Amino acid sequence: MIVRGAVLREMGLPGPYAESRPLRIEELELAPPGPGELLVRIRAAGLCHSDLSVIDGSRPRVMPMLLGHEATGEVVQSEAPGFAVGDSVAFAFVPACGECGACAEGRAALCEPGAAANTAGTLLSGVRRLDGVHHHLGVSGFADHAVVSARSAVKIDPSLRPEIAALFGCAVMTGVGAVVNTAQVRAGRSAVVFGLGGVGLSALLGAALVGAHPLVAVDVVPSKLALAESLGATHTVLAGEGAVEEVREATSGGADYAFETVGNAKVLEQAYAATRRGGTTVTVGLPHPSQTFSVPAVSLVAEERTVKGSYLGSSVPSRDIPRYISLYQAGRLPVDRLLSATVGLDDLNEAFDNLAAGTSVRQVLLF
Repeated sequence: MIVRGAVLREMGLPGPYAESRPLRIEELELAPPGPGELLVRIRAAGLCHSDLSVIDGSRPRVMPMLLGHEATGEVVQSEAPGFAVGDSVAFAFVPACGECGACAEGRAALCEPGAAANTAGTLLSGVRRLDGVHHHLGVSGFADHAVVSARSAVKIDPSLRPEIAALFGCAVMTGVGAVVNTAQVRAGRSAVVFGLGGVGLSALLGAALVGAHPLVAVDVVPSKLALAESLGATHTVLAGEGAVEEVREATSGGADYAFETVGNAKVLEQAYAATRRGGTTVTVGLPHPSQTFSVPAVSLVAEERTVKGSYLGSSVPSRDIPRYISLYQAGRLPVDRLLSATVGLDDLNEAFDNLAAGTSVRQVLLF
């Protein structure tokens, strides 16, 4: 079938993207699903910094590529057991094979065949269903239809609005998961979140959900700090010189948990410095592969500090996406507050200018 989608053929074009037009809206041939795969009509797809980092070249990928990894849709053809035509699904951006060592340990985010497929720009099977174009993280949601591995899909409540449902596949799963799965924050422990994009604010929602206190939010954009305060932050700090000391003061000497969601090594160093003795720093953002960070080595031992990475929120998508949706529906996880705007396919380049400028939290492409 012929689909219409947003294709990136060259990374690193300069902004503003409204002028350089890195995303081209093209018609492409999409092959039918093979065994274990689904054809899905995409209903909505979120615009994430992981998409932007491919566009600007800070997260290199094979080209050309049809972008979009945070999406939801309706199954229109199933070649996989457990899925039927009409099912509503959200996508996880790491397909989990269920058989490798990582999957056997319940660490779906670290699935080895899934990581290899994502690097190669293929589906989990190792094939491409797009003619001459690579898949983005097994999804390629910036198109009206997608063929995906069933291992990338999770069935969800069909009553959920698509512009909200899309957010659970990346922003919510990554941010909330970093708090409840990776760090396992307990009630009454202090926490700070550096960076208040979709993932960072999701981490803040997760920390508020589990009862972290005090809960500090750090960002360079005042309007995001105001939003964070309305979502449960007890203190807000404008990022810049002196921010670490403000965090340490607000948390009586340093936070028990710090979450870095920016994808910047310098911010990671600040997050580490903002923790107390015995504190844990969780890094969620994806910096350029060339970036390194430095901490006083002795502090890891003498102060029993911990630095942990969190990918996909250390989640098991089939378990966590339905759980987080239930919490949203119960009013305990106000994910809808993250939605900044909805856009059309022809507006994506301008929308990524907004994301790059930090003026939006989560914009969602609606079909």
